[in-house]
Amino acid sequence: MKKKIITRRDFLRVAAMTPLAGALASGLKAREKPSLDKARVVLVRDKNALISFNNPHPEVIRKMLDEAVTTLLGEKDPVDAWRKLIKPSDIVGIKSNVWHYIPTGRVIEQAIKKRVMDAGVPDTRIDISDRRVRRSRVFKAATALINARPARTHHWSGLGTCLKNYVTFVSDIPYYHPDSCADLAKIWYLPQVKGKTRLNILIMLHPLFHGIGPHHFSRNYTWEYNGILVGKDPVAVDATGLRIMQAKRREFFGRERPLQVPAKHIFLADTRHGLGVSDPDRIELIKLGYKEGIFI
Repeated sequence: MKKKIITRRDFLRVAAMTPLAGALASGLKAREKPSLDKARVVLVRDKNALISFNNPHPEVIRKMLDEAVTTLLGEKDPVDAWRKLIKPSDIVGIKSNVWHYIPTGRVIEQAIKKRVMDAGVPDTRIDISDRRVRRSRVFKAATALINARPARTHHWSGLGTCLKNYVTFVSDIPYYHPDSCADLAKIWYLPQVKGKTRLNILIMLHPLFHGIGPHHFSRNYTWEYNGILVGKDPVAVDATGLRIMQAKRREFFGRERPLQVPAKHIFLADTRHGLGVSDPDRIELIKLGYKEGIFI
C-alpha cells in the first residue's frame, strides 16, 4: 500500500478532533478508500422547533423530518422518500435514547414511526426502544433500523451521537470504553446490526455541548440550536455534529477548548474501521432553514 503523506491540513483536522498523540498514532493510518463519492448529510433548522426545553413542537418536527429525508433522497413526496428506505416487508426497530435529561422523546419517535407505517410496515412489525433492544422480539428479528438520538457530551466517548447509540446492542458495554471508546464502530459490524441501518438522525434541538464527569448535566451548557442532522452514513452525520459542537464551545468559552474526552471514535470509525466518512471535504452538507448561529 502506498504510504499516505500527512499534510498540514490533515494534521490540523485531526488535532481539532482528538489529542495529538492518539490521533497521529492511529487516526492517520493510511487506508485505501474504494470510492471518493461524498456522503450526503442534511441539516434542517426551524426557530419554532421547540415549545420549551425537551418539548418539541410535533407539527414542526414532522415538517423538519420530511424536509430532511426528501432532500437526502432527492424526492418531493415524504412517503416516496421513506419507501426508498423501508419496504412493506421489513421488520423495523427504531433505536431511541432514553437518557432522561435529553431523551429522543415521544414526539420524534412517533414522527419516525408514522413515516415507517406510511411506507407500508404494520404497527406489529415496528418497535421503539433503547435499553431493551436485546430483549425485544421486533429488534431481534429486525431487517431495518432507524437510529435517532440527541447529541451531547459524554464522559467515556467525548460525544454521545449516532455511533454511540448502538452500544445497548451489546451485553458487555464496558468492553467498548477503553481509549475514549475508540472502537465503537465494531458494534456496527455485529450480526444484529450490520447492514440494517437505513437512516441516522442526530437530534440537535438543544444539544449539551459541555460536561464534567459521568452523567453530568447542566442547562447552562445547552443551547437552542433547533436542528436535526440526517444521513445514511452515521460517521458523516456524527462528524458534522462534532464540528457544530466544537464551534459552539469556541464561542462559549472564547477560545479553542477541546472536549475533556476526545471524540476520536468518530474519526476512527472512518480511518480504522471503514464504516463511513469523517473528512469534511468528502461530506456533502445541505443546509435547510435559518442560518443564524449555524456554526458550520
